[in-house]
Amino acid sequence: MILRTALLQLSSSDDPAANLPETEALVRKAAEAGATLVATPEVTNIVSMNRARQRAMLRSEAEDATLARLRAVASELEIWLLIGSLALSGEAPDGRFVNRSFLVTPKGAVAARYDKIHMFDAAPSAGETYRESSGYQPGAEAVLAHTPWGGLGMTICYDMRFPELYLRLARAGAKIVTIPSAFTRPTGAAHWAPLLRARAIETGCFVLAPAQTGRHRAAEGPERETWGRSLVVGPWGEVIADGGEAPGVVMADLDLAAVDAARRRVPSLSGARIFSGP
Repeated sequence: MILRTALLQLSSSDDPAANLPETEALVRKAAEAGATLVATPEVTNIVSMNRARQRAMLRSEAEDATLARLRAVASELEIWLLIGSLALSGEAPDGRFVNRSFLVTPKGAVAARYDKIHMFDAAPSAGETYRESSGYQPGAEAVLAHTPWGGLGMTICYDMRFPELYLRLARAGAKIVTIPSAFTRPTGAAHWAPLLRARAIETGCFVLAPAQTGRHRAAEGPERETWGRSLVVGPWGEVIADGGEAPGVVMADLDLAAVDAARRRVPSLSGARIFSGP
C-alpha cells in the first residue's frame, strides 16, 4: 500500500486568527497534490512565549476556531488530517494549558486525540530557557490511532527523547509515528535528525515530523526561533523528505510494505530480553 502524505511547515505567530488562513491554504495545496494524510506542526494555532498572551488568546477544545475550521476542511477535501497540536486553554484545576494533537477523519470527526506527555523543561543555550511544565499540564496516556493503513502512534516534539514511548507504540501495532514539533535552533542543529532517525530505526516505523520554522512574529513578548527541516524518515532510518527552512508543503509517498520488511531484517521489537540489574 502506498500512502501519499504531506507535512506542513509553518511559521505560526502569536495570533491564531492570522495563522488559520495560512494553515488552511497549505492544507488545500497538499490535498491538491494528492495527499491522503496531511500533518501540521506542534502548536499550529499559536507560537508564543508570553503566558499572559496565551491566556488571552487560547480557547477550550470546544471553542477553538482552528480546530473547528480544520475539521471542516478535512471533511470538504476528504482527507485524513493530523493537527500536530493545538495549544488550548487549561482544563486542569491549576489552570495550566494543554498541548493536544488531533487526528481528524475524512468526515471531519476526531478519531483520536493525544496530550503531550513530556514537558520541555530545559536550557538549550545561554539566555534561552523553557519551562513548559509551568504553563502546560502533561498528558499521561500513550495513544495509538487506528486507520485504513494501520496503527498510527501520536506523539509531540520533546516526547522523541523518550524511546520507551515509541517502542510501546510499535509493539502495540504502530506502522507510522507522528512527531509534530517546534524544535529550538540549538537542539535542532545537534539532535533533530539523529533522534528522528533513531526512533524510526529502533521501531521499524515511518516517522512523520512536521515542524515550525524560522522567526515567529509576536505582538507581545519575545519572538521565538525554531529549527524547521520537517522530516519524513523511513523504517530503515533513511530520510525520505526534508522540508528545509522555508514554510511550505513537504510531500512523501510511503510504501507501507517497508515496515514489515525492515522488521524482518532486524527483528529487534520481538528480540528484547528480560534482564536484571544494575
